[in-house]
Amino acid sequence: MGLVSVLLIGGGVVAFLYMRDSGRKPAVALPTAEPVPTTTTAPPSDPPSDPPSDSPSDPPASEPAEPTPVPSDTRSSTSKRVDPGSPLTDDEFENWDFKLGDVKLQAKKVAGWTYDSCDPVDGQGVLAKNNCRRAVQLAYSAYGGHIKAVQLVLSFPSEGAAKTAVTRLASLTSRAVKWHTDKTHKSYAYGKMRSGASKKYVVITILTADKAAKPMATYYHQYLQSDIANYFLFRDLTITS
Repeated sequence: MGLVSVLLIGGGVVAFLYMRDSGRKPAVALPTAEPVPTTTTAPPSDPPSDPPSDSPSDPPASEPAEPTPVPSDTRSSTSKRVDPGSPLTDDEFENWDFKLGDVKLQAKKVAGWTYDSCDPVDGQGVLAKNNCRRAVQLAYSAYGGHIKAVQLVLSFPSEGAAKTAVTRLASLTSRAVKWHTDKTHKSYAYGKMRSGASKKYVVITILTADKAAKPMATYYHQYLQSDIANYFLFRDLTITS
């Protein structure tokens, strides 16, 4: 895994990484997303009555731009309201139901794990060196199982520690973190990882898709990663009258 691009989202650092597809072909760096008209609508993620064709139409020449952060109220049923500063738990996150203008994306939460420390997901000690305090792991399925994703959310003592950790992770292989590989496809046409810091949290999204869902995989990956990162821009804010 290697760093190929860095951009800012709401003051947080976002690093794009790629996954190693063992036994198939060399990993390919995630290309920088190019802008498309804002009226572009993604395919619905609800399982259709018939599975997608094994020969889907060709994807657009340009990939959708990285979504711009918006207020957390755009999340309709993805996360529960929690007290600012409360410990992370996987129960905080529900089915992913994202709506923004004409874009409507959904994914079913199929599993979740809460860890009192980051040791269970720390593959090479990077998280420990940056004082990672707590972690949750979430597994999602979309489009009748043609898209699968695992998210790691890591809590750090400060924004600086989170940014340092995600920068370091971007220079290492995917073995730097550990996740439930049984919740992603063993063989896939699309398989990549995205990592980013948002306030004092780090969000890592691993997404795989089979051949039928490959055309919309990047679209899902971008929005799933940036939506949860956007959530942490507002999670711990205390609003006073």
